[in-house]
Amino acid sequence: MHYHIVLTTKCNSHCKYCYEKSMNDFDFDIESKIKLDLSAPEDSEINIEELARFIKSDKNPVIIFYGGEPLLKINKIKDIMDNINVPYRMQTNGKLLNELPIEYLNRIDRILISIDGNKEKTDSNRGEGTYNLVMENVSLIREKGYIGEIIARMTIDLKSPDIYEQVLHLIDIGFSSIHWQIDAGFYAYDYDKKKFNIFLKEYNASLTKLVDFWVKDMQNKRALKLYPFIGIVDSLLKNEKSLLRCGAGHSGYAIRTDGKIVACPIMTWIEDFFSGDLNSNPEDLKVFPMAERCINCEVNHICGGRCLYWSHLRLWPEEGDQLICKTIKHLIYELENKVPEIKELIQKGIISSKNFEYEKYFGPEIIP
Repeated sequence: MHYHIVLTTKCNSHCKYCYEKSMNDFDFDIESKIKLDLSAPEDSEINIEELARFIKSDKNPVIIFYGGEPLLKINKIKDIMDNINVPYRMQTNGKLLNELPIEYLNRIDRILISIDGNKEKTDSNRGEGTYNLVMENVSLIREKGYIGEIIARMTIDLKSPDIYEQVLHLIDIGFSSIHWQIDAGFYAYDYDKKKFNIFLKEYNASLTKLVDFWVKDMQNKRALKLYPFIGIVDSLLKNEKSLLRCGAGHSGYAIRTDGKIVACPIMTWIEDFFSGDLNSNPEDLKVFPMAERCINCEVNHICGGRCLYWSHLRLWPEEGDQLICKTIKHLIYELENKVPEIKELIQKGIISSKNFEYEKYFGPEIIP
């Protein structure tokens, strides 16, 4: 099982699509839809011995450091790593990467770093100077000897549908592992049918260009780790049906700052998704099925239901959710159309089916 440990809910960034939009969303009466539990402290108060006992009771545990910004709690990270010997991952904004000693960094095999593409786009979303600081820290930890996978973690907002241009920029500056999330359907007040229809048309066209580039690039005997692409193609090649792609509520959970266990790290305050606590047996954690609204969808075996939070809260009207689903179906159909070409490349030995295999549930979005 993969466990996102929320070390703190505090963050040293004020990103437009996270901090700024969540402040605006307080105008929405969310308590009429869900039961809230806001009792967890800002900073993790979990007992390391209790955490170690719980983690050791899992057959194949993986810990993902998460926040807020987890690197605001470097001493807690060290304490956990000094006492629990398991695989580690981390999701971070990258601003404090230089402060974690290399002996700890190299035990974190995969680090997801928030960066939205070029300097203009990243700084617009995340604050002036963010791009340069993140890239300096990525270079610095590589110079220090970090050998793990670094994944660019993008957010695509409705003003910027140019996924092709931004992903190519990240590839050009050295990222070979990238994933993205469309900022759509997660806030109640921001639905605009006209704007989203414009986004849909431009994003889908840009995505098609990116799929074409990705398959053409395989002639170089590689398959760039664009996680939405490799995840879907891996399933198509194996004829494999998928549950919720992030693993939330079936193969991955979040550990709150007070030790309660929840289906997903962005749902730690929603009582309906409490699954247990550190005294629970991992095998007995509550499992959440696919949302009822997705059961009859023709691509649910590939999509898995997009997002548990999105499908449960239904913050956009149904017509808006259907538009979001159109982006998902376009992604899946474009990759399905490329499978014969990919199989031919595999048969010729130019690439291998192993190029599309990946670790599931540690953080990268497969369904944006």
